[in-house]
Amino acid sequence: MDRTIKSLSLLLSYPTEELQGAMPEIGAVLASETRLTAATRRDLRPLVEELSSDDIYDLQERFVMLFDRSRTLSLNLFEHVHGESRDRGGAMVSLLETYRAGGFEPATTELPDHLPVLLEFLATQPPADAKEVLADAAHIFDAVRARLEHRESPYQAVFAALTQLADVTVSATAVAELLEQPEDDPDDLEALDEVWEESEVTFGPDPNAGCPQVRDILSRIDQPAGPVPPEAAE
Repeated sequence: MDRTIKSLSLLLSYPTEELQGAMPEIGAVLASETRLTAATRRDLRPLVEELSSDDIYDLQERFVMLFDRSRTLSLNLFEHVHGESRDRGGAMVSLLETYRAGGFEPATTELPDHLPVLLEFLATQPPADAKEVLADAAHIFDAVRARLEHRESPYQAVFAALTQLADVTVSATAVAELLEQPEDDPDDLEALDEVWEESEVTFGPDPNAGCPQVRDILSRIDQPAGPVPPEAAE
């Protein structure tokens, strides 16, 4: 088990009292991780301290405002890759089958591409495989980090850490294309409901999918999705 990747997965999970109780151990794991620079380890401290001591309801409200009310900060990776295209459903099914082939059954109601779920899976995989998948998504991590840094959110340090663990040179062009997407207004609930309205995705066995490797499933992550026409449907 890669305890660092697991710890970063927990930091990106919805705040609970159980998570608060685990923060001393999580903080200790991250503070001793030599794959991260001293600056990144230092930058993670404010988030660890915030999750340890702030009121749980304030933490949950901030989490929802950041990650649930903005598509550009979405923790669902395929949102950044496929948008509302039909490819997203097939990619979900393939990713779920890969989890199961690796002996991992997500114990959550979140979608398979939810970043904390993916990180939990990668924490159980060989280091080289985990690093390769993180490298594929590194430009997404860097774009989300930049947006969170602009909002002065301590969560930006988690995405900086993931980029460092990927140990890859991030494509500035790919990051710039993602950052060109307009920010959502978290206070415009009517507009948010409209953009998040999607048809149901059904998961189940795909006889043509087999058990592909995670890298194959995420192979298009380094190809930023272009603008999605309003009439596109999943």
